[in-house]
Parts: sequence; C-alpha cells; structure tokens
Amino acid sequence: MAEFSTLTLESDAPIARLTLNRPDRLNALSREALAELIAAAEKLGQAAEVKVVIVAGAGRAFSAGFDLGGFGGEPTTGQVDLGRRMADAVTAIPAITVAAIHGHCVGGAVVLAAACDIRVAAARTRFAIPEIDLGIPLAWGGIPRLVRELGPALTKELVLTCRPFTAEEAQASRFLNRVVADDELRKEVDALASALASKSRLLLTQTKQLIDAAMEDAYSTGQSFRDADAMMTALRDEESRAASRRYLEGRAVGGR
Repeated sequence: MAEFSTLTLESDAPIARLTLNRPDRLNALSREALAELIAAAEKLGQAAEVKVVIVAGAGRAFSAGFDLGGFGGEPTTGQVDLGRRMADAVTAIPAITVAAIHGHCVGGAVVLAAACDIRVAAARTRFAIPEIDLGIPLAWGGIPRLVRELGPALTKELVLTCRPFTAEEAQASRFLNRVVADDELRKEVDALASALASKSRLLLTQTKQLIDAAMEDAYSTGQSFRDADAMMTALRDEESRAASRRYLEGRAVGGR
C-alpha cells in the first residue's frame, strides 16, 4: 500500500495491517517512526475501501515506546510534539483500529495503543509508563487518553509510580478488550478484524464517531498541544535530568 522505513502498511481490503517494523530496537518510536505513523494514518484516512486497521509490532515487542536516542541532540518543541500529532492522527483514522499487543508496550506505545479503538494483548505482555523515572512528563495526550480508559486514580498510580503491570491487570482495568494466549494473538485479532469488516462501513464509522465525540466531551485532548511545552521544561530541569541519567544507568547495568 505504501513504502516506509520504520513500518509496513499492507492492505487486503477491507482490512489493512500497519506494523511497526524496527524489531532490532523493539519498535522504539523515533522521530522518523512518529512521522511515518502520521503519514500512514493520513493515507489510511483516504482509503475508503478499508474498514479495519490492525496495528501491530514486528519481532519481540509491540513497542518499547519513545526512542530516547532517536532525536539527536537537544530536541525542539516541534520534534517533541510529533508524538501528540501521531496519537491524534491514529485516533482520526476513519476505519476501526485494533491494536494487537505483545511483548513490551512501554510509555509512548501505551499512548499509541490508547489511540486505537480496540485493544487485544497476548497474555505475557508487559506494560509500563516509565516517563517520570526518565525525568519527563507523560506527553502525547497520554494523560486524558488514559483517564478515559483507566479512570483518574489508576492513571495517577501507574504514571506516578512507573510500576510495570500485566496484561491481566490491564484487562481488569478495562484498558484491554481481550487477553489471549501468546500463540493465538494473530489468529484472534484476524478473526476480530474479519467480524468487524463484515459490517456496514457507514455504521462502523458513525458509531466510532459518536463514541469518540462523547469521550472527547468528557475528557478532552484539545489542550494536549501544551504537552510539548511541559516536555521541554522537564528537559531543562536539573532534577528531572538527573532522574533520567539514573534511569538510563540502571538500564545499562540491569538491561531490559
């Protein structure tokens, strides 16, 4: 359907598959990957024949989240804002988006999953939102998106403590629609996509729009453009920068 460097986009209408394709980096979301996700989402927005889009990751993980080394030097506000634009672009895809999650789903990848309409995860998936330990805020419109799905109390806990959580807890918290056996993920997601694709395109789109409008009224992402300013402030804050160094040093010693 289109050629990209960090992802693949394939269509067998009425179903398309968008796959993050940096397996050697656990599909970390670099500046290029974010820009290509935006471009792919815009392309899917023009594909009237597509009713369902499966969003997945190649290799061992859905995505390790924000690529700390993928911005080179001191990032600009425009670069930092790419994540918000990515999440908004994925949300705006007219087709129903189904996230197929496995391995690791970390930080910005949780935001990407939250931008999808339906989420299915393999049983051994591990989730984490480590941004505060990294010395940065959870940006990309992540806070209102997670409050929508998890409620304010659990969002505060997971974002503030940065503790990992399992697919079972994510489902119990209503972030996930389904948890399936690891070796059944593709089969289950394909079956779900086929069931959705058998339905009226008009009714799928209308229902999605009505639900999204109701959620936007309750928990608006309209102010998320301010996230980039918060991120830039954190990047200049010495205590936050020290937290980032400690986190990265711990990863270097203990690994992922």
